[in-house]
Amino acid sequence: MSGEPTNVLAAARTRATGPADPGVAAADDPTSPPLPVAARRPAGAFDDLLGFDLDAATIPDLQERMDAGTLTAVDLTAAYLRRVKAVDPLTNAVLWLNPQALAEAAASDARRAAGATRGALDGIPVMVKDNIDTRDLPTTAGSRALLGLRPADDATVVKRLRRAGAVLLGKTNLSEWANFRSPRSTSGWSGIGGLTRNPYALDRNGSGSSTGSAVAVAAGLAQVAVGTETDGSIVSPASLSGIVGLKPTVGLVSRSGIVPISAAQDTAGPMARHVVDAALLLAVLQGRDAEDAATQEIPRRLPAPAALDADALAGARIGVWRLAGQDVRVDRVVEKAVVALRRAGATVVDVDLDMEPVFGDESTALDSEFRRDLEAYLQATPGDHPRTIAALVAAHRADSVELRYFGQETFEAAATAKPATHRSIVAARRRATAAARAAIDGALAAHDLDAVLAPTNGPAWLTTLGAGDRFALPFSSTAAAVSGYPSVTVPAGFVERLPVGVSFVGPRWSDARMLSLAYAFEQATHHRRPPTYRTKS
Repeated sequence: MSGEPTNVLAAARTRATGPADPGVAAADDPTSPPLPVAARRPAGAFDDLLGFDLDAATIPDLQERMDAGTLTAVDLTAAYLRRVKAVDPLTNAVLWLNPQALAEAAASDARRAAGATRGALDGIPVMVKDNIDTRDLPTTAGSRALLGLRPADDATVVKRLRRAGAVLLGKTNLSEWANFRSPRSTSGWSGIGGLTRNPYALDRNGSGSSTGSAVAVAAGLAQVAVGTETDGSIVSPASLSGIVGLKPTVGLVSRSGIVPISAAQDTAGPMARHVVDAALLLAVLQGRDAEDAATQEIPRRLPAPAALDADALAGARIGVWRLAGQDVRVDRVVEKAVVALRRAGATVVDVDLDMEPVFGDESTALDSEFRRDLEAYLQATPGDHPRTIAALVAAHRADSVELRYFGQETFEAAATAKPATHRSIVAARRRATAAARAAIDGALAAHDLDAVLAPTNGPAWLTTLGAGDRFALPFSSTAAAVSGYPSVTVPAGFVERLPVGVSFVGPRWSDARMLSLAYAFEQATHHRRPPTYRTKS
């Protein structure tokens, strides 16, 4: 591939051979491609040319094949590009393809031939969310108002990926502005990309805001992907797409070069089909960055995230935050998870985390922090684009697509919000962080726990463009999000053929430990199943 980046939405429109499927509630969305009749049910992720199943392959498996000479990075990258062409007309997860992907893969093969590979990610195809700066691909946060944005350099996480030899396959769709434009937004929709669909049932939602990253990984369109989260935006779509997602400790992964919401909660993190792949991706992403002060607090000595232990649950003490009574089907998934924990040798203690004191203060702080942090990003980034939230509000109003399904109430509130330095905002942030940390730390200390386990969220809901999200309760992301602590979701079962995950939450900087516990749970249960691409749920 060479030349300009490929906009996959435009290509999908060209490829589409049939009418929109009436079973998809969002089929009238002009910014999403119709469902091609010929591609309605892809047969797993087995690649005939490679001779193995991409869905089941881990990064260590792929590296072993490349070391043995039975696989090249070029062949692997080409296989994923074939998957994008065959499957993404259904899911609409990929926004931009990198025209240099095959050249990057060829460079990886040359390094391997010379005995100079750069580590576990060398030659591995990766996608990143389209709110992460890339010097050679557009960065838009899904908004048509940012089509003129021209980042001068890669985000720090992208630099780290390139240095590790990863193949940047492309960029994924997202909930526009990371789902921080309106309380009535539809997750997975953006003005540029249209609607990303859940691969388990195409009329169901993929949650957000890292919708495209989650769906691309679940559908086998990339080996791993990078998402971002402020509150739930990695773990929620990962859960609904039946994959692994880690929301790291805030400060473990640099946010430099990422379209922000709030420096108090924002982080990038890994999304993968397998815990081992998420851990290997985190090992590359994490680290100090002079451009992000929060990373300077990383302890000098941290356990290696990829040092996973399949027996990590043996002797562990796990507090279970059941959030029971909101969906009996999810309650059953949690109970089965408890049984699995005990069989793996863990001691289980029921706990309850009180989040009520957190919600109001989090919301108050985020509006002001969003204005401060987004405007700083816009003003520092080259290009022809609005540089204030007020200017973005005007740009959205003047656009024929942006406000088709929902408004921009959050933007309007942020445009007139108090400065983030106002004492009431500073106090709200301080209270929210303290309350979230007290809830987690209190439970851990009271019962001498290694982690708290909770249902990540309920199953995917029907997508109803124009009517907002019908969130499926329960949800547990806020505790880790506001405290800044790590949370990793891992598949835990199904509700009516829709995946549901559970999250392991631990204290600050315990990311490696949470990954190890999640790995032990994954290896003990093997709940994940490939997507089915049903047109109706």
